[in-house]
Amino acid sequence: MHPNPAFRTTPDAQSLAFARERGFGTLALNAEGGPLLAHVPFLLDDTGEGADLHLVRSNPILRLLDHPQEAVIAVQGPDGYVSPDWYGAPDQVPTWNYVAVHLRGTLAPLAGDRLRDVLDRLSAHFEQMLTPKTPWHSDKMSDGLMERMMRQIAPCRLTITAVDSTWKLGQNKPDAARRNAAAQMAAQGIGQDTALLAALMDSPPPKA
Repeated sequence: MHPNPAFRTTPDAQSLAFARERGFGTLALNAEGGPLLAHVPFLLDDTGEGADLHLVRSNPILRLLDHPQEAVIAVQGPDGYVSPDWYGAPDQVPTWNYVAVHLRGTLAPLAGDRLRDVLDRLSAHFEQMLTPKTPWHSDKMSDGLMERMMRQIAPCRLTITAVDSTWKLGQNKPDAARRNAAAQMAAQGIGQDTALLAALMDSPPPKA
């Protein structure tokens, strides 16, 4: 997380809403040989207190879950390079704007009989975004096939104890300079999802 307090003022509720909609992040925890990472879809509950996910049984993270482990899910949003020329002001330097939310807490396995429910809720979360498509559901699978596939994965839950977020959108610049940079980001941005980043730079989230 960026240390500048100007980028750390977004309310937790908005950061959680962003993470909930994104629904994909990098799960990380410490291990004896160094940090372990897994790229996972997840389902954040309505309260923001827990995130359900699943891991393939061969994932080494699962071998550590004979007792709960401290972990974090890093959720990456839009990002992009900002040229100093875009501000229309002297003595600026290059930077990189971005949005990121870290969900910190305790990771533990769920009972095996919870897996089907986790998978169904996770797929329903994304399927409902694909309007006007009729949502896919696991009941469409051939008899027995879903059960056989589920033997390869295990459900887990991250119980969330802290939410850290950075919305680095040029809030430390004069409004005119920030909006100039936003317009250039929209026109020729380099990065990921630069159109969304430009819109956020043009109108940053309110302060907590």
